[in-house]
Order: sequence, then structure tokens, then C-alpha cells
Amino acid sequence: MRHARPDDLVRIAALLARLRALPGLTEKKPGTFYVKSKAFLHFHEDPAGMFADIKNAAFSDFDRFKVDTPAEQDALVERARTMLGG
Repeated sequence: MRHARPDDLVRIAALLARLRALPGLTEKKPGTFYVKSKAFLHFHEDPAGMFADIKNAAFSDFDRFKVDTPAEQDALVERARTMLGG
């Protein structure tokens, strides 16, 4: 599994737009989001699909979410929104 490259991110452009709209997130480079100075969310590409790593509730490690389907993307956005206090 490798970090997603800009050409990989094209297929999740709508998801990225939704994440960019969340208050409190800063996109340091395409597909890599921070909360203040802490890494919060990034993407990986794998033959099994596209995955997002998002900080867990304790902000101590990352949880992995598959993000190929609309339902999977909705779950990721909801998790991010919850983590950001919204």
C-alpha cells in the first residue's frame, strides 16, 4: 500500500471537496489534511482500492477506512465531522 499520488486522488475529487469544506482542516498538500499542526487524514492507494487513514478518537494513531463507494465516503466524512466537533 502506497500513499496516494495526485493522479489517484482524481477519482475521489468529490470526497476531497467535502473534506475541504469542513472547518478546522488544513490541506497541506493534495489529500493530506491537518488539524492545527497535527496530521489528521491522508489517503493510500492499493490494488484493493482507495483507503483513508484518519486519526482515532484519542488522536494517538490512525484508523483505516475504505473510500471507494459513496457509503464508505459518507462514513469517512461523518467520522471527520465528529472528530472536529461538528
